Amino acid sequence: MANQVLDAVGLKCPQPVLKIAAKAPDMQQGDTLEVIADCATFEKDVKAWCDRMKKTLLWVRDEGGGKKRAQIQF
Repeated sequence: MANQVLDAVGLKCPQPVLKIAAKAPDMQQGDTLEVIADCATFEKDVKAWCDRMKKTLLWVRDEGGGKKRAQIQF
């Protein structure tokens, strides 16, 4: 199992989720992807994407300065 990090800081909706979707084919079952973003709707968007794609959103944390970090398990 691998843990990868995706920096989506500075990208506006829907770009962070599009970056996650582009990365998804490279992920193996059990891998985790940590995504850092500062888009105002990121938390809502990543939850919706995980529900739609049947992935597990392990957590979303406030990193301060408007940034959020989410961990997705594939």
